[in-house]
Amino acid sequence: MRKLVVAAFSSLDGVMQAPGGPDEDRDGGFEHGGWMVPYIDEMLAESGAGLERVGALLLGRRTYDIFAASWPLVGDDNPVAARWNKIPKYVASRTVQTAEWHNSTVLTGDVGEAVAELKRQPGEGEIHVHGSIDLIQTLLRHDLVDELELKVFPVLIGSGKRLFGAGTMPRSLGLVETRTTANGVTMSTYRRAGELRTGFYGAEFDN
Repeated sequence: MRKLVVAAFSSLDGVMQAPGGPDEDRDGGFEHGGWMVPYIDEMLAESGAGLERVGALLLGRRTYDIFAASWPLVGDDNPVAARWNKIPKYVASRTVQTAEWHNSTVLTGDVGEAVAELKRQPGEGEIHVHGSIDLIQTLLRHDLVDELELKVFPVLIGSGKRLFGAGTMPRSLGLVETRTTANGVTMSTYRRAGELRTGFYGAEFDN
């Protein structure tokens, strides 16, 4: 079974929408696009980390369109572009019939079933999801996410599409590693650790 990893940028209050620019995603009248940009220097320095682990990209239609319009133009001198342009790409969409970016495939039918089947198929490396907020909710709802690589930025946005929305299943997670950049971005990896555990805390614990 191949590992599926969600790699996400998030504000401290959980907003994922439009981190890279004002026109990236204005759904819902979102006016704060580009909130990641003041921290971009350290993000660029980290962009090549762990590339060798990524064997395929799984993307929603909006993120796929953004990536397909930009990464082929960057050129293979950039290690991220070289990797993304080469490996298999899968786009989950009900409207896209063909995908022109090299080595791209459109997933058809039920997305949850299609991704579960993709995880069962042989292949090298992990399947990584970037951006793709709506797709992430589907993956969470179907319990298909094995690991979360979260970059949490020290900003509060207050509105917008959130990483953990209505599709989130109750789960426990284990912290694999974490570190903090000089400008306050925390970069943490979490792995599934079974069912959500609960208990009771009352006054007797203070005695």
